[in-house]
Amino acid sequence: MKLPARLVAPVAAVLVLAAAAACAPQTSGTGAKEDAKSGTLRVWLFQEVNNEPKRRVVDAAVAAFEKRHRDTDVEVEYIPVDTRAQRVKAAFNDPASAPDVIEYGNTDTAGYVEDGGLADVSAEFGAWPDAKDTDPTARASVTVDGKVYGAPLFVGVRALYYRTDVFEELGLTPPRTQTELIATAKRIRKAKPELYGIAVGGAYTYGALPFLWANGGELATPKDGSYTAAVNGAAARKGITAYTSLFGDDNCPAAKCASMGGNATVTAFASGKAAMAIGGDFSHAAVEAGAVKGRYAVVPLPGVTPGSIAPAFAGGNNIGVLRSSSHRTLAVDLMKSLAGKEAQRDLFDAMGFLPTYTDVRAEAARKRPFVKPFIDTLAAGTRFVPASPAWGRIDASLVLPTMFQEIVSGRKDVAAASDDAAGKMNAAFGSTTG
Repeated sequence: MKLPARLVAPVAAVLVLAAAAACAPQTSGTGAKEDAKSGTLRVWLFQEVNNEPKRRVVDAAVAAFEKRHRDTDVEVEYIPVDTRAQRVKAAFNDPASAPDVIEYGNTDTAGYVEDGGLADVSAEFGAWPDAKDTDPTARASVTVDGKVYGAPLFVGVRALYYRTDVFEELGLTPPRTQTELIATAKRIRKAKPELYGIAVGGAYTYGALPFLWANGGELATPKDGSYTAAVNGAAARKGITAYTSLFGDDNCPAAKCASMGGNATVTAFASGKAAMAIGGDFSHAAVEAGAVKGRYAVVPLPGVTPGSIAPAFAGGNNIGVLRSSSHRTLAVDLMKSLAGKEAQRDLFDAMGFLPTYTDVRAEAARKRPFVKPFIDTLAAGTRFVPASPAWGRIDASLVLPTMFQEIVSGRKDVAAASDDAAGKMNAAFGSTTG
């Protein structure tokens, strides 16, 4: 009898991964030497703030897959997003402990391809009927040099969650500019010191970037086939200053908030400890399961001018097959099961994840009004990180969180911290600081 999809974390595998992370080479030739049509497939998916609804969707997709392939079992492990870089890198260099299928962030694609970890599934993706309805941005997130290295799972953008009861009690309206947002947060904190006005995190890169972009800043600009850092430009520094002004006793004390990432800020809002938070469509299920259910609303995160929408990071996750998988055919079919239209419909219903298929997304918008602020944010224009393998190294080495944390702790001012971050980014890009 086959077991259902389950959480698997063997101690031996963890030890092997830790050892591999410590001594693995930068890249590894780990191409598969067989394509077995039965056996056990291992899957790594990301752990969500509230993971149970996702688990149910995954279990259903896996059960359908196992029914089609009766001599095949699937083991699913949910891994922390924050430590994915080390674990996935180790897996690329140690096929014996590696999964067959992984969920990965769209910012990871170029780096994982450079590392030789992901299988080229261009032919299978091109022949897959579901794929024809994939939106262009989502398709681009799995494409490197014209080749496809996975299937988009969901598209993610962030907007402003706010407590309707707190706003009503204090006579507030949703802020229409970032200046109003900062003032509103501090007004709430003064009136209700038990709350963060807005939960922010020093390790919340993708919550901070809309402030940088709304002020005209850039992370980096193209230069000679690579990039050069622009995070220390005047406009970028203006956005960094705006975001870091939200750390302090008058809103979100640095001692508590400097180390928070995106999940922690959403948890603070969902548990009733914050009056506002920057959260994604993918955060909806966690907020609904929290103490603020029925007492919140969502609007696009405002930009600099009244009524404008701050450019949001065009986030999202993908499902890919490892090049080292000894079950390539089965792994590709499982990828399709986990990222196909049926699974994406179910993930939207369970988690609020926005589908990557244009037709399924249109269905979702008609069915659930809560997605409108996120679709409006998408329509206003999104931004992405530099399309370079170097971004994975920049992200994994916490260059931007370190910059924010140095500023909010008072160790460095905005100019010094952003200059240091730019130097680290340029080292990763292989360019010179100019």
